[in-house]
Amino acid sequence: KAMENRGVLIGSIIFVFGSFILMIGGLVYESYKAKQMRQLVLSVVTEAKPVAAPAAQDFSMYKTFVGDDGREMVQISEGPFVMGSRDNDSDPDEKPEHQVYLKTYFLDKHEVTQDSYDRFLKMTKRVKRKIEVFEDDPAKLLKPEYPAIAVTWDDAEAYCKWAGKRLPTEAEWEKAARGEGKRRYAWGDEFVSGYANIDGTEDGFRYLAPPGSFESGRSPYGIYDMTGNVGEWVADVYEENSYRASPYRDPKGPDQGEQRIIRGGSWRETKRNVRASKRFQAKPWRHDITVGFRCAKDVDAETAVK
Repeated sequence: KAMENRGVLIGSIIFVFGSFILMIGGLVYESYKAKQMRQLVLSVVTEAKPVAAPAAQDFSMYKTFVGDDGREMVQISEGPFVMGSRDNDSDPDEKPEHQVYLKTYFLDKHEVTQDSYDRFLKMTKRVKRKIEVFEDDPAKLLKPEYPAIAVTWDDAEAYCKWAGKRLPTEAEWEKAARGEGKRRYAWGDEFVSGYANIDGTEDGFRYLAPPGSFESGRSPYGIYDMTGNVGEWVADVYEENSYRASPYRDPKGPDQGEQRIIRGGSWRETKRNVRASKRFQAKPWRHDITVGFRCAKDVDAETAVK
């Protein structure tokens, strides 16, 4: 009997001691897990730091002019720039990369807004085109401060003439977008999320954005939205191999052709398709929710006196 009681006692002691060891082990393991979790949280927080905003740039050296439509324009100085692309991922119609020399001109600082375009329609009694295809509520695209959309090439040209301006040439558009260097986007060679309105919502906009929403995405001349938001009609006729015979001074594109050119990409495009050298072609009568425009103006007596 005494031996049996002794065995029970020893068993109880071993059980208690084992339980204590297991408890200590559990505490050590939980402490380790907590430490690992803290390190994981710290790493996530570190990785999620927002991209530092670039230092504010001073564009005051560029002369400005207010057009007949009350919209500000920026002067692009006379001189050469590099047009097209030699990148491996660029399209055949962006080649060859070549030098172009342009005379001085003005370009709208912002894309033409719906407010400005509606005023033009009212004063000229032109018909406003309907949004024909959109998977969501069309009202989400229709705000006075948004860029004009659903405009044909003829609509864009008519507005610019009404405002005492004209559509920019393809070369004028590209120089204003990328400057005299070879940058891929308005701000530099690498795409930065939050610098332009493209496909997706990471930039803060699901569809259109009011022109001028991306301060960090301005071009070397301080012009807004040359990357994304809406594609923009330019004056030129499209021809795939036009760069091979493009004149050095003030090229205006082919004399004839069925397609016109759209530049800049839109809120529906990928970062590849909003590169400054990317070219789109479309029938002049095309009008949809991704295409708008801005205007250019020659330097003349009116603009030179300011």
